[in-house]
Amino acid sequence: MEKKGFGGAFKKGESILGPWEKAFVLRWVNRIPNWLETYHLTLLTLVWTGLVIFCAWKVRVSGQILWFWGVSVAIALQYLTDLFDGAVGRTRNTGLVKWGFYMDHFLDFVFQSALIIAYAMIAPMDQDLEWWFFAILAITSGYMVNSFLSFAATNEFEIYFLGIGPTEIRIYFVALNTAIIHFDPARSYFSIGVPIYAVILAIGLVFLCHQSHRKLWRLDMNAKR
Repeated sequence: MEKKGFGGAFKKGESILGPWEKAFVLRWVNRIPNWLETYHLTLLTLVWTGLVIFCAWKVRVSGQILWFWGVSVAIALQYLTDLFDGAVGRTRNTGLVKWGFYMDHFLDFVFQSALIIAYAMIAPMDQDLEWWFFAILAITSGYMVNSFLSFAATNEFEIYFLGIGPTEIRIYFVALNTAIIHFDPARSYFSIGVPIYAVILAIGLVFLCHQSHRKLWRLDMNAKR
């Protein structure tokens, strides 16, 4: 693993939208202002996280679901800063490879948690969905734990699942927000949708962990031979 170098500097695999993202980054990375460094872009996730919580809080206290558009705006902004932070660092040879890996993915976890908290904040209080949201937070964290444990064992960082990666997940959240705002402003379908979503996530995590188990078992057996 030491001879191969730090595997966290590169991601194994590619998502469905990966080729378009790479072309987009190559076209615009040199137009990022010089005063905006890679670590600025990474740390901006804290600002977008605060925006998510603020907008969800405004929905809760005012009852105006239109405030939830701010969550979609935060998702789009976090996508852009997350997309360019590594590219800016590589282009300018900043050298913050391991710091960037640690901070980028830790803040991804913080942002992901904020999104789940935001949905819990806007859920109708009479539906008693708190434990379901807690389960969703635990299960989605399990996906990240699986990726990092697998990376520690193989030095290959993989965050794509059947061609689905962070970009596709962000698109899903924006589409979900749009559907909630336009078609279910009272969040009446939360009592059905939230448990179903938790179960689907759990099934996906079991499948993913089984894949990791088989891969690592095979590597160990090959090394034993």
